[in-house]
Amino acid sequence: MTTTLVTTSQATTSQATTSQATTSQATPSQATPTQVRATCPHDCPDTCALLITVQDGVATEVKGDPEHPTTAGVLCTKVARYTERTYHPERLLHPLRRVGKKGEGRFERISWDQALDEIATRLGAIAARTPQAVLPYSYAGTMGLVQGDSMSMRFFHHMGASLLDRTICATAGFTGYKYTIGATIGTDLEQFQNAKLIIIWGGNPIASNLHFWMRAQEAKRHGARLIAIDPYRSLTAEKCHQHIALLPGTDAALALGLMHVLVNENLTDAAYIAEHTLGFAQLAERAAEWTPERTAETCGISVDEVVGLAREYGATARRGEPVAIRVNYGVQRVHGGGMAVRNISCLPALVGAWRHAAGGIQLSASGGFPVNRAGLQRPDLIKGAPRTINMSTIGDDLLRDSSPGFGPKIEALVIYNSNPVAVAPESGVVKRGFEREDLFTVVLEHFQTDTADYADIVLPATTQLEHVDAHSAYGHLYMMANNAAIAPLGEAKSNAEIFRLLAARMGYDDPCFKESDEQLAAQAFDNKHVRAVHFDWDSLKRRGWQKLNMQDAPFAEGGFPTPSGKCEFYSASMLADGLDPVPAYIAPHESVASNPALAARYPLAMISPPARNFLNSTFVNVQSLRAGEGEPHLDIHPDDSAARGIANGEMVRIFNDRGSFVARARVTPKARAGLVVGLSVWWKKLASDGKNANEVTSQRLTDMGRAPTFYDTLVQVEKAAA
Repeated sequence: MTTTLVTTSQATTSQATTSQATTSQATPSQATPTQVRATCPHDCPDTCALLITVQDGVATEVKGDPEHPTTAGVLCTKVARYTERTYHPERLLHPLRRVGKKGEGRFERISWDQALDEIATRLGAIAARTPQAVLPYSYAGTMGLVQGDSMSMRFFHHMGASLLDRTICATAGFTGYKYTIGATIGTDLEQFQNAKLIIIWGGNPIASNLHFWMRAQEAKRHGARLIAIDPYRSLTAEKCHQHIALLPGTDAALALGLMHVLVNENLTDAAYIAEHTLGFAQLAERAAEWTPERTAETCGISVDEVVGLAREYGATARRGEPVAIRVNYGVQRVHGGGMAVRNISCLPALVGAWRHAAGGIQLSASGGFPVNRAGLQRPDLIKGAPRTINMSTIGDDLLRDSSPGFGPKIEALVIYNSNPVAVAPESGVVKRGFEREDLFTVVLEHFQTDTADYADIVLPATTQLEHVDAHSAYGHLYMMANNAAIAPLGEAKSNAEIFRLLAARMGYDDPCFKESDEQLAAQAFDNKHVRAVHFDWDSLKRRGWQKLNMQDAPFAEGGFPTPSGKCEFYSASMLADGLDPVPAYIAPHESVASNPALAARYPLAMISPPARNFLNSTFVNVQSLRAGEGEPHLDIHPDDSAARGIANGEMVRIFNDRGSFVARARVTPKARAGLVVGLSVWWKKLASDGKNANEVTSQRLTDMGRAPTFYDTLVQVEKAAA
């Protein structure tokens, strides 16, 4: 395997030279350090442009590119320590074969030839009789278009394996947003600093969207008001002018209550509604049902908070000042999560916020990127009509036998860019599925994660510093390039190279399986599309980033990418899909209001948003970052702790019918009464009881998008046994 090393001198950052180095050769000694243009690969909206300093073949520093308008030279604490992750002493550097029981994490070192032969033999035998018994499982361990899902998808499509419905993060919100707006296109990050009112709805950008927060802070310095809507008083909520702590899963009701006030008090933009929206009469009729009193009772907040927010939003827009909403994924991880995002995304059109470049809403910017997925993934290779397995129900699905409604029993899993034993809901069931001795499991990884402990074969994968990739983003509008800064450590190989080798071992001779990582990256974007006509891979990797061709105010004159070309308050597509076509409220699966019998036994709602120093389960094993979190904690309101005789700092047990885990209590009003917060996602093996918050989460799905309901969970809390 060869890897292209592109290095850039500090003096001339726009120029690059290319050299070849094999994995077995050290990079030639360098008299002076060089800088390599790279991209942060992790599941974060910021997709930062990186500069990697390399000396004598070793990456010595990772810093933000000061020239990139979004990154502006600033990195989060996690990625600033990326060399610690790449050179971590526990990094997997050789193929491994299991020698102990599943879950024990006992392995022996084997050669690549041995690993590839065993995998090809086992998968080949299954595929020869029942290809759909093989399932790939991946998500966003890297967001790269090459190392994420390119050669891997070609491999599984050619095999005829089951398809994976990748729902675990954002599909509920994306679905609701697309029904309303038409595509995940919204306010450009670079405009938010010009807004006069910014509503941060269901997110904690200080921890998970730092460069948006920098823009919001700039807006604040220029007189903008910042309002946070979140059940938890997060780091972000603490620094906003106002925090509205609604009950989990009631965001859709709050949006309806805001609509009620906006319509009743004539705070809407009648001209924009008439020209650029569809279904206002139906929306107004539905909103009329949601009086401030009903909204306040449903959301667990005051009438004044409902009315005040609506008036501030509407009046600011009426004055001709930009109002912007940054809605994040926390909103949609409940039963009615898709509808919640749909309702919120109606608000900008009601007040004409789209007229301004700094107005509107952003959920994700990903819909602006003309990614050439067909070219990268080659769905034309698919034979027949394979079934689709939802990654959010992997626990139940691994325990299913063959049946007419389900199809064949899952006999083999190939896992890459994910850690399902830690991150998938209802961990106890997931664990039982992974313990099956008749399940052949292959894991591509950097470290021996909770999931890797259950593998039959573990393959060492490269980190972002060691391979080539191309990136889109979901928080800004720049196409991004990642150049390999160093040669792969040990015997690590890129994901794409591993699937190339497996394809060759299994006799897949289509020419597409011979394309290199560089050739794949060169296909990443459709340069015939108006937004990316200037895309050229060689130019992109020299520069590192290039902005899409998009209007500053995408919907100032309407032109929504919906069937009607308008913002659809009434959606015929939703009606056709069996959904309410007008904004509505869908109660949580689990809450005091929707399930009082369950709440009598488990009276506390629980959410498990990201810990500041982790990113999903990535970085948990980096000691300097884990030290910042200390250990698993549970934030609990003083009233709830007092009722249970729990003191600050005591170990507590959090439980429901699905399972339990332990954490150290932090008694704090940051968690509203009736709510507990377990910042996540911890590796199970690094927790004192070998469990994490997903022991108590559910495999039940959202109203649309078939997504998980992580924040739709009732629990009880008690002192832990000694």
